Amino acid sequence: MKVFSLTELIELARNKSPFYKELYKGISNNTPIEDLPLIESHDFWHHNTIENNQILTEEQTDGIVFKSGGTSGNPKFSFFSIDEWELFTQAFGEGMRKGGLTKGDKIAHLFYAGDLYASFLFITKSIEKSLSSVVHFPLSGGADFDHIVTTINAFKLNVWAGVPTTMVKLAEHAEKNNLHPPKKILFGGESMYADQKEFILSVFPEVQIQSIGYASVDGGLLGYADRTCAPQEHRVFSDFTVMEIIDEETLKPINEIEKPGKLYLTNLTRSLMPIIRYPVGDRAMWLESPTDYRKFKILGRSEEGARIGPATVYYEDISALLSHSHSGFNVKGFQLITKHFQNKDQLVIKVATTSRDTAEMEHLKSRIEAERSFLKELAHEKQIHPLKIEFVDITELETNPRTGKLKRLIDERKT
Repeated sequence: MKVFSLTELIELARNKSPFYKELYKGISNNTPIEDLPLIESHDFWHHNTIENNQILTEEQTDGIVFKSGGTSGNPKFSFFSIDEWELFTQAFGEGMRKGGLTKGDKIAHLFYAGDLYASFLFITKSIEKSLSSVVHFPLSGGADFDHIVTTINAFKLNVWAGVPTTMVKLAEHAEKNNLHPPKKILFGGESMYADQKEFILSVFPEVQIQSIGYASVDGGLLGYADRTCAPQEHRVFSDFTVMEIIDEETLKPINEIEKPGKLYLTNLTRSLMPIIRYPVGDRAMWLESPTDYRKFKILGRSEEGARIGPATVYYEDISALLSHSHSGFNVKGFQLITKHFQNKDQLVIKVATTSRDTAEMEHLKSRIEAERSFLKELAHEKQIHPLKIEFVDITELETNPRTGKLKRLIDERKT
């Protein structure tokens, strides 16, 4: 299981991958990483096809293949050799151990499986390779909910691992029903927002909530959470990757603390499908001065917004606004839905909460329109329909049936 130097990785990629051969024309193998071209995601995936693949350095003869749906609905396939897969899960497992798996923990593994989805297999193998003395209960998030509850109670499972939406559903169940309380919740696959954390803590005041770690199907290792990390904080896998935060205007690396930018990854363990200055898809900022295993904070998706008429509403902006816009009700999740009728677009924000107070809905709508004034202005100009807020039960928020993740943006417009 090899970890490449940057020089070795560049040489291998340019010699064996048609994509990188073209990208690195006129560039020497000793070029500093900050002088290499940044990869554009759409260009990378345009060349990373099943037939006539231009990214891979050789034909795959062993290992594993995963699929990532993304927001476009066009499947993306990621290829790992067997050695790369082994090192990926070993390193992530070591990160989980640093995050505080303790002897005797009983883990309810509630990530999703099937259809080339990575998370269930990945977490299963990483738990095994963590070398922690824990007991693993591979339930999966797709199991019958009553069966999950019964198993948690019967075996007194004290660690829950899964996507935040599943954790909220379990906490909501525990408000009214008997459920063995968790000592620790390990979430992954998507961010856990302040309202979700507050709600879980209102049900389980003593629970420790932290990231299970940060990884992606396309990039691989991204970060691990040790005991000093808050829920959105991670440390770089410095032994295996080079992580950069890039200024979105200058396209230069950021070294300053608390200056936001876009995350780019170079994975030093992957030679079959090289990942060099690849856009992770998240924004982040450094929390420490340059050092090995440097801590950073995820700030949300770098490109995730609902296009309404001529304007874009970003999910992270609404998330931040929701965190400070209410006092009388808990927000357990939300999603942005775009509709089109009578020749105009409309944004509907579905908010999962127990409240059904129409006055609260109107207050929230007014607050959002005050903060994002273009929504009201465009409606007044009859370019879009007025913003609509709906208070719903969390079960009414749509999730991906394959992954269990909350669908943040749903486009119901017909093209």
